[in-house]
Amino acid sequence: MKKIKIIIPARFKSSRFPGKPIIKILGKEMVIRVSEICSKLFGRKQVIIATDDKRIRKVCKDHHFDSIFTPKNCKTGSDRVYFAAKKIKNSDFFVNVQGDEPLILPKDIKKIIYAKNKFKNHVICGYSLIKYTEEKSNNIPKVVINNSSNLVYMSRSLVPGVKNKKLEKKNTYLKQVCIYAYNLKELKLFHKLSGKSKNENLEDIEILRFLDLGIPVKMIRVSGSSIAVDIKSD
Repeated sequence: MKKIKIIIPARFKSSRFPGKPIIKILGKEMVIRVSEICSKLFGRKQVIIATDDKRIRKVCKDHHFDSIFTPKNCKTGSDRVYFAAKKIKNSDFFVNVQGDEPLILPKDIKKIIYAKNKFKNHVICGYSLIKYTEEKSNNIPKVVINNSSNLVYMSRSLVPGVKNKKLEKKNTYLKQVCIYAYNLKELKLFHKLSGKSKNENLEDIEILRFLDLGIPVKMIRVSGSSIAVDIKSD
């Protein structure tokens, strides 16, 4: 059986929503909600919170979850996962479940794990159908895939663009669901780049760094029941 660790990146100073990981939803901190969902797969010991803040670490400790301290200047969640992954021995690959996905389903995480076992030379990422109300939001990355379910591009704009407006209404759009799977080698290449890659920087979407580096990304359809918390109204 593959040795897998689920790492949840959780920084305190989110530009759009400071303190987001420990904001309470129905009385429970969001990062703990996500951690408890992840622990349903392999137990609490296989779940690690990667954070840059003592307040988040205290909440994790109070709820009996392990955490690893990472630098405050990590450019993205995946860079934060890399720093945590370096300190973890004997793991075949790592699953990044974003700490702002409090409605994520264990079966969707399992799909990502299954795909990484099958497509060993790909980074894995989730996607789902987009809701009509989400199409215009630039908080939600839109996904373009090819016939092999490999990622072609991801954008905060509505893509693919449709010249014929009649076709636009009939088109099915896709959105990213932030569950990633990658091994340490892939994470090392990702982090090694000095600064963000060109398209990653323009779109502010970290998965684009893998594409810019020529690392293939396999997109896996998940249920889409989760709602990412990007801003307070979410």
